[in-house]
Amino acid sequence: MTVSNLTRVALLALFLLASHMVAAAPKVGDMAPEEFGATLNGEAPKLADYPGKVVIVTFWASWCGYCRKELPVLEGLQRAGKNSVQVIAVNTESREEFRDLARNMRSLTMKLTHDAGAKGSKAYGVNGIPHLVIIGRDGKILNVHRGYGESSLPEILAVINAAIAAPQPAPQPTN
Repeated sequence: MTVSNLTRVALLALFLLASHMVAAAPKVGDMAPEEFGATLNGEAPKLADYPGKVVIVTFWASWCGYCRKELPVLEGLQRAGKNSVQVIAVNTESREEFRDLARNMRSLTMKLTHDAGAKGSKAYGVNGIPHLVIIGRDGKILNVHRGYGESSLPEILAVINAAIAAPQPAPQPTN
């Protein structure tokens, strides 16, 4: 085997190894992962904390221009739909940056969390931001938006409105 063939084989082996090490991103219809990071106070919200609500999870950073535009829109959704919607804004920056941002955003009613160790990003298959996941009242992923902009807003809002209008899932019997 020549050096270039050995290089190709080695690169292919590394690619295959890496692809098996990365968790598959959840897709529409899957149960949503429970990892959303932690709040400034150390609270780690879970999906079970919001039974019967549509949960909107956005992964964001302060340097992302669209993210800065999106947060007020999501805050408006949170305030308007406080009984039927929960927005969780997961910051992907350093803990120190998150602390400063969260202190300046105390008036927001959405849940602000920090993704320490990128656990949430890994669980949701985040490779870039903005990254938004809409979770139905039953805990299943309804829609995933990656790297979107303002032109995607009508579609995103249509999915959210349909999710809010959907009937509550029947309570599951306990044994």
